[in-house]
Amino acid sequence: MEDIAELLKGTREESGIELSEVSKDLDISEIVLNNIEDGKIGSFKDVFTLKEYLSDYAKYLGLDPEKILDEFNEYLFEYTSKIPVKEIEKTIELNTKEMNEKLSSPYTKVHLKNPKGFYIIIYILIFVLVVLAIFWSVNQVTIEKQNAYVVSYRK
Repeated sequence: MEDIAELLKGTREESGIELSEVSKDLDISEIVLNNIEDGKIGSFKDVFTLKEYLSDYAKYLGLDPEKILDEFNEYLFEYTSKIPVKEIEKTIELNTKEMNEKLSSPYTKVHLKNPKGFYIIIYILIFVLVVLAIFWSVNQVTIEKQNAYVVSYRK
């Protein structure tokens, strides 16, 4: 990253352009540009944003942005390949825990059991509906307090 930073800073200084002028033209803060020129990639949370800044800065200075990004990708690969696997796994595990705490879905969310009173109310409701259904059906079969089969024999 130091090579890229030196190339960008050297090209800017050779052109006689001030950092404040670059900041105004690209609409990137001077602090960000200064961090890029110092090679401080740790000050960026997002690598993709940093790549966008590098590309814009390289274009502005008349450099080949693809070449700059290729060099940056190589640097990133070398840097990340030196990180121990245990450390990567630990970071992934921590990130996963944080995501699980922040997000919940109906499939992963722990549901509380319904209290016993809820089931008692459901059973009483079902019982009342069955009694009403039986009462209604008996009422349909009875005509003027006589059963339907008695009425049919009278005619």
